[in-house]
Amino acid sequence: MAGEKILIIDDEFHIVELLKYNLESNGYKVFYALSGKEGLEMALEKKPDLILLDIMLPEMDGFDVCKEIKKNESVENTPIIMLTAKGEEFDKILGLELGADDYITKPFSVRELLARIKAVLRRNVKEDQSKIVHVGDLVIDMDRHEVTKSGNVLELTLKEFELLKLLVLNKGKVLTRDFLLDKVWGYEYYGETRTVDVHIRHLRKKIEEDDKNPRYIETVRGIGYKFKE
Repeated sequence: MAGEKILIIDDEFHIVELLKYNLESNGYKVFYALSGKEGLEMALEKKPDLILLDIMLPEMDGFDVCKEIKKNESVENTPIIMLTAKGEEFDKILGLELGADDYITKPFSVRELLARIKAVLRRNVKEDQSKIVHVGDLVIDMDRHEVTKSGNVLELTLKEFELLKLLVLNKGKVLTRDFLLDKVWGYEYYGETRTVDVHIRHLRKKIEEDDKNPRYIETVRGIGYKFKE
């Protein structure tokens, strides 16, 4: 996925610049703060999708920032990757015990960090807890696995329903073909992204008025699909 908001909290500006450049080059929206206190305030204001949090920070260290974020209902589920120059095992364990999702020790490769970010974001894809979702003229009943359009029940296959559910619960976010493939079909289909395209085509024919000019499922060229907000 791309387009997620990432907050960097680190007092080393050259690292912030490096991370900001590489993250933005990969399609993320980036905010940053140079102190723990400023970072906490920005986390509450911006509601990022993920936080890169240094441990050694002025005003308020990374552990305290992590603790405060996990205590606040509006951001408590925000995934956090701790950045640390220290190699001591207790630092890493403490960070994970406080609720951090992962950690990486400086110096690190940008490529490795990007891979970890993708993995953490993938684990934390938000699922709306609503059992029945209304979108335009569609009504999606999650429990009954039933979709109606203008009051008429649509005949969807299980895979079509799972695809639609995943897209709807993450509406506005771009979901890659690989992500959809893994979530709906599993790893045995790894690399067979054409399977996703075929099912999206069939799904559009059932839920769209005009499947050639879709209202709901948008193709994001070269990446995947998103359900329009």
